[in-house]
Amino acid sequence: MADYEKDDVTARTLSPAGEAVFKTGKLEFVAEQGENGSKTTYQEASGAPVEAHSPLGTRVQWFTIVFLNLGQMIGTGVFSTPGSILKGTGSVGLSLMYWLIGFVVSLAGLAVYLELGSYFPSRSGAEVVYLEQAYPRPRYFFPVAFAVQSVILSFSSSNAIVLATYVFRMAGREGTAWEQKGVAIAGYTLAVILGISSNRLSLLFSDVVGFIKLGTLVFISITGLVVLGGNTSIADPSANFRDAFAGTSSDANGLVNALVRITFSYQGFQNCFNLMNEVKDPIKTMKKSAPISLLVVAILYMLCNVAYFAAVPKEDIMTANTTTASLFFTAVFGSQAAKGLNILVILSAFGNLVTVLIGQSRVIREIGRQGVLPYPKFWVTTKPFGTPIGPYLLKWTMTVIMIVAPPAGDAFNFVVDLQNYPESVFFFLMAVGLYLIRRQRRNLGIERSEFKAWDVAVGLFILVKLLLLAMPWVPPKTGANGGSVSFWYATYCVTGLAIIGVCGVYYYFWIYLIPKHKGYAIRQKRVVYQEDGAVTHQLVKVPNAELEKWDSEHDANGNKLF
Repeated sequence: MADYEKDDVTARTLSPAGEAVFKTGKLEFVAEQGENGSKTTYQEASGAPVEAHSPLGTRVQWFTIVFLNLGQMIGTGVFSTPGSILKGTGSVGLSLMYWLIGFVVSLAGLAVYLELGSYFPSRSGAEVVYLEQAYPRPRYFFPVAFAVQSVILSFSSSNAIVLATYVFRMAGREGTAWEQKGVAIAGYTLAVILGISSNRLSLLFSDVVGFIKLGTLVFISITGLVVLGGNTSIADPSANFRDAFAGTSSDANGLVNALVRITFSYQGFQNCFNLMNEVKDPIKTMKKSAPISLLVVAILYMLCNVAYFAAVPKEDIMTANTTTASLFFTAVFGSQAAKGLNILVILSAFGNLVTVLIGQSRVIREIGRQGVLPYPKFWVTTKPFGTPIGPYLLKWTMTVIMIVAPPAGDAFNFVVDLQNYPESVFFFLMAVGLYLIRRQRRNLGIERSEFKAWDVAVGLFILVKLLLLAMPWVPPKTGANGGSVSFWYATYCVTGLAIIGVCGVYYYFWIYLIPKHKGYAIRQKRVVYQEDGAVTHQLVKVPNAELEKWDSEHDANGNKLF
């Protein structure tokens, strides 16, 4: 925190690259301009440099922003989680309230992302950038920690397996474990090939499938209203709404698990921020488009849940092994029609794979541009198809490993839970970091950004993230071995924190101990790849005997002076 204590800017200069350089305390900030029509990005020099010309283009339009967010939010959550949320809350009334709470929390989160995005409008990667800039010291620590967590836990195996499950459900039979894994790999491979082949094509596909997803939820919502009107074979569509809060649970673990599933269902409202540098006038565009996507999804989520409760008895939703959407289709249209309607859910699940891949490929590419991963060119270059092939290949490799390696049951559930906990830690730190970035900018005397979140919204988002970090430690009613796995329920929390701890140990050895022992220091240099104009930092080892010369020949952003 000492780096933030000095309130005066000690130097304002120009770098050889034409960037304004500001020094305050031990921190050095540069002012860089992107080509996407946004305001100037002011950032600490240890962060990845701004790409004045985006190698990925600037083709993302307002409607693509809507469908990118909508496409990630509407995966399989609204089709499969209402049962588990009802089980956690215990009553129909509280279950519906949770969907409203999820919207309010997501809206607060969106405000946080909008303010953070307004500070760095020419940087893609969202959380990567915001953590890097909120915590610039110790230098490279947060990039290293977030990079290790992102690379090790970079998989979408659960979504791919859900897709395979629906494929076999539509076929009318149960696939073997290896058949399901084979279909899951095939579906994910197709999504990766689409992403690698063309940015334009993958974004267009996201738009088209997003429209289909929207149509699916509208169809379920309208059907539910018809059921409530008593115009179907459902005998008593109002049964679940009488004494709607009967059976409300008092189990803290179950209530928090339901909140986790709600936040999972809304996850994706921030996906567009991963492509910030590909959007023309990004903040102005996102201030309109992102809230629209969230509001539309929230309204349809509520209507879909009302439809489910109108058509299916509460007890069936809580105890069924199948998805709530399948129960709804079967109750209203019959079992044969339900099989056919599952194609809508399959398209939704596949579209979710594509939209998540688009966003995550930019996150991993931005981690590569920080210079903390080996072989930076592999992560950063967009040749030959104008797409980030390295990040796509990493996602494919890790997802295939996680589909094939863990057997169904404890191992799979544990790994999926493990993926979420370190991510929650970083989300919490990112939200707190908003106040640190505000202080940085105040110290530098930088003009107000295009958006400022209400403090009550920031506070709500921080409190919810803190709750989601704390409550998984509360044992479930069924005892210490009664969680989603047969062993100690909080093992994934300890393991997640241990991964971050290992990152700290690795960072200390890599940045301090080994360089001190071998007589060199870590420095960054700015690299521009001529093939596509991609810009990155590369961390290099400079012998102590040459350190003074190196520092005199390079500026804070890694540009060579002569």
